[in-house]
Amino acid sequence: MKIVVSANGADLDAPASPVFGRCPTYIFVDTDSMASESVENPAINAAGGAGIQAAQFVVEHGAQAVVTGNMGPNAFNVFQSAGVPIYLFGGGTVREAIEAFSTGKLQSVADANVQAHAGMGMGRGMGRGMGRGMGMGRRAGVAFPQTPSASPASSQPAPSQEEEIASLKDMASGLREQLAEVMARLDRLDKEN
Repeated sequence: MKIVVSANGADLDAPASPVFGRCPTYIFVDTDSMASESVENPAINAAGGAGIQAAQFVVEHGAQAVVTGNMGPNAFNVFQSAGVPIYLFGGGTVREAIEAFSTGKLQSVADANVQAHAGMGMGRGMGRGMGRGMGMGRRAGVAFPQTPSASPASSQPAPSQEEEIASLKDMASGLREQLAEVMARLDRLDKEN
């Protein structure tokens, strides 16, 4: 079976990443042969929608299961649509994540375990939002990142200050982009009337 583990390095002894959409590397592993391929995350520096873009990349790369520390709702929906199960791993190396998966110690999740960090709902109409455009899907509106006290009880480490700053900057960028799109739509509608 071909699985993918979000990682902070390029080999099986690298630490597994506690984040999915903005982890540095994905390590694809054939659980039968333990052959692995390390691929840089093409969505790590995306202005918005990193989770969706990363999930689409992983699905296109042939992953049949995902092992990661956290999964947001937008990436979760991509995997759910593709029939790819997600397993949460509490920390350790990529090799330990694969071993836990292979021995049945990880359970698949039925929903995302963190809020959308980009705060844009299901997309902004740029072809990656699963057809809902402008964040009008079931999660429309702003969702702020969870603080450590608001997160579900887990063995996941709280995000570092740098990660939180990056998340908030990403959210601000996305909000500016969404506001510009709303203003442009309002202008178009005003001109039509």
